[in-house]
Amino acid sequence: MKRLSTTLAATALAFGLWAQPRMAVDADNLKLGEIMWQNPKTVSYGFTNKGSDPLVITEVRASCGCVSVSYPKTAIPAGKQGTVTAVYDAGMLGTFYRELAVYTNAQDEPLYLSFEGRVVETAVDYEGDFPIDMGNVRLSANYVEFDDVQKGDRPVVELQVANAGTAVYQPQLMHLPQYLSAEYVPAQIQPGRTGKIRLTLDSGKLPSQGLNQTSVYLARRIPDRVSDENEIQVSTVLLPAFQNLTADKLARAPRIVFMDGEEMLTDEVDVVMGTKKKVTKTLTVTNIGELPLSITTVQVFNQSMTVSLSDRRIPAHGSAKLKITLDAHQLAKAKSGPRILFISNDPRQPKTILNLNVE
Repeated sequence: MKRLSTTLAATALAFGLWAQPRMAVDADNLKLGEIMWQNPKTVSYGFTNKGSDPLVITEVRASCGCVSVSYPKTAIPAGKQGTVTAVYDAGMLGTFYRELAVYTNAQDEPLYLSFEGRVVETAVDYEGDFPIDMGNVRLSANYVEFDDVQKGDRPVVELQVANAGTAVYQPQLMHLPQYLSAEYVPAQIQPGRTGKIRLTLDSGKLPSQGLNQTSVYLARRIPDRVSDENEIQVSTVLLPAFQNLTADKLARAPRIVFMDGEEMLTDEVDVVMGTKKKVTKTLTVTNIGELPLSITTVQVFNQSMTVSLSDRRIPAHGSAKLKITLDAHQLAKAKSGPRILFISNDPRQPKTILNLNVE
């Protein structure tokens, strides 16, 4: 009997050690090489929870105030992946080494991540920080998002610009809508140097709630024409307001949930396309709240897909069918991934974005 008890205790102990979260990082030290002075650099650390219990990141501390961090605020289920992101402001010339201390429920001591490189004043390699080639000009991105905007907000997004030509360059955006304004710092960029375009959104002038999309165009010379080559797509998601909800109404409020068969989705769904030109997938949209769910907006971020929802007003504990059709030709031309935006009267998540992982 004593031997049996000892065996059971050992088994329980072994199971207890195994039954826990474990954060496995793809790479814990990233070598960035040369980056441009005063051009913030984003560093991403992918990781997988290789334990059996949900992984929770409680805090991420940077070794310097020059680094800002972001990380998942919800638990990462066993076997699922996540990303810890750091943005280095590149405010000082010369070599640098920075660390992040990641605190989780997997262990008492933090997991340390690091990145290193050298900040230079003159552009040497445009490919890394300025992947968008417009000839004599290169950009850090040609797709801008103003996410989770409330009425009255004035958020700012910066684009980094590199002058890859031999003459002084004066950046200028064409076809700005009334809700966007641009500031150019500096107004003139010397050859081999970089600058910034600061886009400011006036949310009070947005035409509608939900997804608002437009295109602006960077003049590579004066004058210049608009084309796909110098297009910058801008998207904004304007959210509804729920500030006046009582605690009782919040408890009974509608709740939107997406189902792929028997599996409940968080923010993404897998779609197997293979060599097909078009593929269709059907999901279920369910209201698990006590009050009717009203979906006011269903929009796609690009033309690679079409969607249809069988019912936009879903009763308590009711459901509707969401049909998604993907076009391989349009997907190949898209500047952003295939995503669907939902705006609803669910106060806990008035905006829901469903990402499609296409194989």
